[in-house]
Amino acid sequence: MDIASPLQRQRPFKITLPQRSLIVLCGPAGAGKSTFAQHLVHQNLHAGFAPSMVISSDYCRRIIFDDETNQQANRETFDLFHFIITKRMLQNRPTIADSTALTWDARHKLLELAHRHNYLTCLFIFNISPEICLRHEQQRQRRVGIDVINYHFGQLQNLLSEYPREGWHQVYQLSEADINAPEANIHLTILPSPPANPEA
Repeated sequence: MDIASPLQRQRPFKITLPQRSLIVLCGPAGAGKSTFAQHLVHQNLHAGFAPSMVISSDYCRRIIFDDETNQQANRETFDLFHFIITKRMLQNRPTIADSTALTWDARHKLLELAHRHNYLTCLFIFNISPEICLRHEQQRQRRVGIDVINYHFGQLQNLLSEYPREGWHQVYQLSEADINAPEANIHLTILPSPPANPEA
């Protein structure tokens, strides 16, 4: 696993990934994951990034229930979430998985899919305080409340001690400054696939 070295902790992060990469966003509700993903795509449109590369659990929930706040049927939501990610992997498409991913089971499932399809894994941990998450939440329609955010923050503390043993290829911890200015602090390059060998 290539955890960010002391040099990599200096901003900007300069991240180079192959085409067959799964980028996993991990953090509490209200941490800014979805907004960060949108910025990441927008600043790399010239390199072939597209909004469709972001697969969100909220989007999957909305597709099934017409309501992304519906938390009653997570199994159906994440069946679709993993199904879409798998289909993209079968097409060799780089993919951003946008969910809280704060439990070991959630991250393990994504790691398992990546391993099965020979994908590199890159974990972005949103190490954002509950106060900032709550402030972000008050600016959006979908609100989960302070109790859920505090619970997520407790899960985040567990994650910070667990992820080094989980088998990620690259890991980056993001601060509030990173999510407020991703174009300045995150320089992400997806390498194009090598041309097919006609003699193969």
